[in-house]
This record gives sequence, C-alpha cells and structure tokens, in this order.
Amino acid sequence: MSRKKLLFSYLSFDILASVITWILFFMYRKFNINPYFYPDFSTSVLHDKNLYLGALFIIPLWFLLYTISGYYTKLYRKSRIQEFGLTFWITLMGTLLFFFIFILDDQVRSENIRQFELVKYFLIYFILQFFLIYIPRAIITTIVNRSISKGLIGFNTIIVGSDQIALQTYLNITKQQKSIEKYIIGYVTVPDETDQALSTKLPCLGKMEDLTDLIQTYHIDELIIAIQNGKRKYIETIISTVGYSRNLVLKIIPQTQDFILGNIRTLNVLQEPLITISHEKLTTWQQYLKRATDIFLSTLAIIILSPLYLFLIIGVKTTSKGPIFYTQQRVGLLGKAFKIIKFRSMVVNAEQGTPMLSSKTDSRITNFGKFMRKSRLDEIPQFFNVLKGDMSLVGPRPERQYYIDQIIKVAPYYKLLLTIKPGMTSWGQVKFGYAENIDEMVERLRWDILYLDNMSLQMDFKILIYTALIVLKGSGK
Repeated sequence: MSRKKLLFSYLSFDILASVITWILFFMYRKFNINPYFYPDFSTSVLHDKNLYLGALFIIPLWFLLYTISGYYTKLYRKSRIQEFGLTFWITLMGTLLFFFIFILDDQVRSENIRQFELVKYFLIYFILQFFLIYIPRAIITTIVNRSISKGLIGFNTIIVGSDQIALQTYLNITKQQKSIEKYIIGYVTVPDETDQALSTKLPCLGKMEDLTDLIQTYHIDELIIAIQNGKRKYIETIISTVGYSRNLVLKIIPQTQDFILGNIRTLNVLQEPLITISHEKLTTWQQYLKRATDIFLSTLAIIILSPLYLFLIIGVKTTSKGPIFYTQQRVGLLGKAFKIIKFRSMVVNAEQGTPMLSSKTDSRITNFGKFMRKSRLDEIPQFFNVLKGDMSLVGPRPERQYYIDQIIKVAPYYKLLLTIKPGMTSWGQVKFGYAENIDEMVERLRWDILYLDNMSLQMDFKILIYTALIVLKGSGK
C-alpha cells in the first residue's frame, strides 16, 4: 500500500468516526433530556442547525489535534501499543476541550442538569470517539504490519560493514524475518576492513565514503551499522555524513555496555536488538508548539521593539554611509540556503573575495556597529527570518558554507546541527558568544551539540532568558 493510499485510509476512517460519534452523541443528549420534545426523528435531529454547527467546528478540530499529535507523520513502523496510548490520551484531551468549550447546543446547556449527568455525557462522548477511532486504526495498522512481515511492503536497506559481525547481523535479521532479505540491497566497507565475509550473501556497493550517493541512487530507507570494537570510531563519521536526512532510519548493533546502561529500547520481542538513532528530539506536537511560540514571540517582539528599530535605523544611517540592512547567505535546515538579515554594523564592502570573520579589534566595524554588536541589537531584524520560517528563536547559529566546509574537516559531526532549524540565539551563543576563528567555532560547537542532545521547550525558554539578560547587560562577546 502506497503512502498516499495509507494516509487516505487513516484520514477517511478518522473523519467518518468523528462524524458518527458526534451524531450519536447529539441524538443521545437531545432525547435523554426531553424524549417528548421531538416526537419525530427527522424534524428533531436532521433539521436541528446545532447538529451541523457542531460538526462544522468539532470535526476539523479533531483532525487538527490528531495531526498535531504526529499520528499522520509516520505511517509505517507503528507499534499498536504506542498507537493505543497515543489515541487514548489525544482523545481524552480533545474530549475535555470540546465538552467544556465547543459544545454549541445552548438549549441543552441551559437545562438544569445534575453533575452526575454531565460526567455521564462526558464518558459517553469519550468512549464513542475513542473506540470508533481506535478500532479502524488498529485494523489498518495490523494489515500494514502483516504486509511488512510478508514482504509486500519493505524498506531498502544497506549494511555498513563486511566482516563476520556484519554477516552474523545479516543472518540474525533474515532468520527472524525472511521477507526482509530482498530489501537489503547490499553492503559498504569501512576503512582498513579486509574481511569480506558478507560478500557470500550480498553485493558490495562501495566504500563508506560513497554512502551519500548510494542512499540517493537506491532510495535507501534504513542503514544498519554493523561494526564493533575498534571500528566503532567510524560511527561518528557515518552519522555526521548521512544523519541529517530525516527520512533515513539509522540502526546500530549494540555492545555489552549498551545493554548494561539501558540504551536498548524495543517493544518488538521478535526483532534483532538494534539501537535506533533518532534526530527528532521534539515530538510532533512539541514541534508545532515551538513553531507557534516562534511566531507569537517574534510578532510580539517586532511590535514592542518598533521604537528601537526606528532608533537603530536612524543610528546606522547617520553614522556611516551605506544601506541600513545587511543580508548574507547562510545554511539552514537540511542544508537549505537562505538570506539572513541584520542591521549593518560594518563599513560598505567590508568583505571582498575570501570570507573573513570579525574580531574585537576589527577596523571594519563602525562605532555604532560596536554598540549594536555588544548588545546584539544588530541581530533583531532576524525576527523576520523567524516569521518567514527560515530560523527559530532558539537553535544553533547558522554559518556560511565556506566555514562549514572548514569546520567539517575538524569536526564532521557539525552536520548533525543541520537536522534542526538555526536560531537567533543558541546555547553556544550564550556560553561562548561570537567566534573569531575556526578553532573557536569548533569550541562553540560542543555547546550546540549538547543542545541537540538535550533539546526541549524548557531548554529553549532558559536560553531565551539568558539571552535577554546578556542583551540588557550588554555583556555579549
């Protein structure tokens, strides 16, 4: 079943279930409160405008809630246990919201209904919505999972490694699930690997350095890194090379300490235990909330800071010749380039030819530019970049491709930062400040990687608070 057909199936049954739930609940409330008020069904329910007004608001909002929960994001590889829990909690929260805020039947709400009756109505609506939503979902998910186990649906896979460990990993996987064999395209070797034991089962597609091209050529969905002991040092390079592809699932065979430290988490007892690497640090609803927060706070900041914008515009214009704003191409989410905007803090044509980083004693910075940089006010036009969606309020600072190429030579894991949107401020910016050379960029990078591993909405708010204090104190580096 294609992704489009599967998505259509989930959406169709979810919408149908929500419509049926609303109609049944509406009928129950009407007839339960006053069974003699509407003697004829056709005039009592089908001609009641509140039935259609309720559906007009409630059905789209159910769809919105399930979308925000991330249910429609990952259509394959679903766990029915996790699906049950997610559906239960989203339905419970949605029922609470709709029951107390969006029920539009004023006539029923005006009746003198006892508290017990209200609880009964709530439970009836919740039970109807949950079971009518979950049962079709469970059936569809079961069909999809069985199709995967039978090999009717599969994910193109490459194994990294070629020695006896890689061969044993391949044998364990195919023994437990024979149908997956046809989706394992081949393997790639790692440097200094002479043992080609896996060649008896799979073709060699190339070397580790070829992974990026191979993933695109063969439309690879999964990468199984089957290397151990001294070769584990290559894992960092592999992850940094291909790990920023959101559609690629990375799996690593565990070592003994991974079991001891509790790094293995799986709900499927029949599968080979593999560590799945995920760069989605925020759940789907957290990502939506982060984006909503970006839009709200950026809009608020632009409105509140409008007098300051005017002051800085006048300051830049009157203290040096040239344009007020300065734009520069930076690299953002998944390597996509965008134009970052700042108040100009340097003289016109300050950089010609080879890019140059600024320093504290940089003669290219104007006197007014030094004031703006100290308090980081030159950055505030980037609220418009946030509104546009190129940036977030919090995230690693975006760099130019010229410097990224140099950083990667020293720290290839920099590419992991491309899995999230760049930000106006970052943990690295708070702890370290502006970098004046490649070494300082790499030093600041460790704070941004730490943010990537600990990314949360709570962490974002802490970084925003510390950034605000730095701006107010004018203590920025």
